[in-house]
Amino acid sequence: MKGHMMKMEAIGTDMDIGSFWKTLGERAIGATVVTTDSAEGPKGFLGLSASHVCANPPTMIVSVDKKTSALQGILDKGHFAVNFLPEGTAHLANMFGGKGEKTFDPEAWDTLSTGAPTLISALGVFDCSVEKVVEHGDISIIIGNVQGVRAAGEGAPLIFFRGKFLSE
Repeated sequence: MKGHMMKMEAIGTDMDIGSFWKTLGERAIGATVVTTDSAEGPKGFLGLSASHVCANPPTMIVSVDKKTSALQGILDKGHFAVNFLPEGTAHLANMFGGKGEKTFDPEAWDTLSTGAPTLISALGVFDCSVEKVVEHGDISIIIGNVQGVRAAGEGAPLIFFRGKFLSE
């Protein structure tokens, strides 16, 4: 890069976890809430790693910390929904990120195909059935086949960058 020097650090198994998260924070991402149903009712978490795998067949992937309460619901019910948050919903992202009690107001949530809760005001929703679970370190990687979709077609996303939400 012309006129811009970048410090490069070696990566190894003894890498400082703080450096890992700091570097990952340099990638701006759209905030999502990943939801499922469970024996105890609806569950969800802030899913900053949610992404597509491929379009044929339509497939999504999420990484779920093994301590996340929603994981058991995803495994038991075999479904999850990825909800793309619109700007102005940082309060929801924070709530599902562990800062406050997670609530599912019936006026704000519905379902599509699988029964997983879907946010009515979401910019987009992928409703998925679990295809495969891969255990890796302290997470479960969940690969899901898309069973239903919804797209708002307008609005701006809630962006997470350098550890905070932009356009709260």
